[in-house]
This record gives sequence, structure tokens and C-alpha cells, in this order.
Amino acid sequence: MSPGKQRDSARSRQLLLAAAAALFAERGFDRSTTREIGERAGVDPALIARYFGGKAQLYIAVLDLDRTSARPADLLEPERNLMLVNGVDQRGPGPIFRAAVTPLEDPAVQAAAMDMLHWRLVDPLCERFTREGLDRPQLRAEMTVAAFVGVVLSRHCGALRTLAEADTDEVVQLVLDMLGHGR
Repeated sequence: MSPGKQRDSARSRQLLLAAAAALFAERGFDRSTTREIGERAGVDPALIARYFGGKAQLYIAVLDLDRTSARPADLLEPERNLMLVNGVDQRGPGPIFRAAVTPLEDPAVQAAAMDMLHWRLVDPLCERFTREGLDRPQLRAEMTVAAFVGVVLSRHCGALRTLAEADTDEVVQLVLDMLGHGR
């Protein structure tokens, strides 16, 4: 392959990753199509199969991008909690939150989403609880994430009207209080 083609393929791959990351964040895995990803990237959607093997593998590649950065703060940090609540308020629950309560159709995508759920949310809490000397830190971390995801998803779907209409800062403070880490 010529150097020009290698540069074009690397660029196309990066464009697909960026477009997929944006669409998956906006719409989730199931509601994003390869055609839309290709259009947003400005490349032929057939390149998804060529470079990644398919949409599921592209999703996994997008998730793997997060692992190149530092582990995020735990959700008991007020700024992190606010960012997560705002994210779901603005874009809806992404595949990682949805995977916590409902299995995704593709088993490989489900496994990748669960792995990322642990890396982003459960593991930082488990590390905190271990540092704090709490017993059963893994169980505590998983229960805390389950409670948080339940509140955020209930707020998003509007099933609990007062929660859905509440001010975001108030919700974050009450969640932190409920989880025992309020200011």
C-alpha cells in the first residue's frame, strides 16, 4: 500500500471512530446505524466492516478509546455526579447505563458495555471504599452504582414526575445525601 493510501485509511478510521463516538453518545448503540456513522464521518459506511469488522466491533473500539485516558473520578465526587446526571439529561442514557438494567442485543457489545460500566463507575467507587476501609467494597460499589443508575434512568424516562422536573443541582445533592456523601 502506498503511503498516501495508508494516510487515507488511518484518517478514515479516525473519522469513523469520532463519528461513531458522537452518535453512540447521542443515540446509543442500537439506534445508531452504520449508514449514519459513515455519513457523519464523510466516508463510505462499508469501511466500518473493512476497518473494524462491523458496528459492534466499532462500538468496542470507541469504548476502548476511553481506556487511554485516566480513570474518571468516582460518582460520589459532586462534579462527576453532576456531569453524569447532565449527560443523561441532555443525551439520554447511553449503552453503558442501559446495559446496567437491560441486556443489549449483541452479546459482545453487552460485555464491552458492562466492562466499561465497571471501569468508569464501579471500580473507582470500589477503590474509594477500599481506601476508606469499608467492608465489602465491591458489593458497596455495585449497590451504589445500581442506586445511582436507577435514579438517573427514572429521572430521564419521566416515570417519577417530581424527580424528572427537579433542578439538576438539587437532584445531585439529594443523590449524594442518599448515598451518604453529601456536602
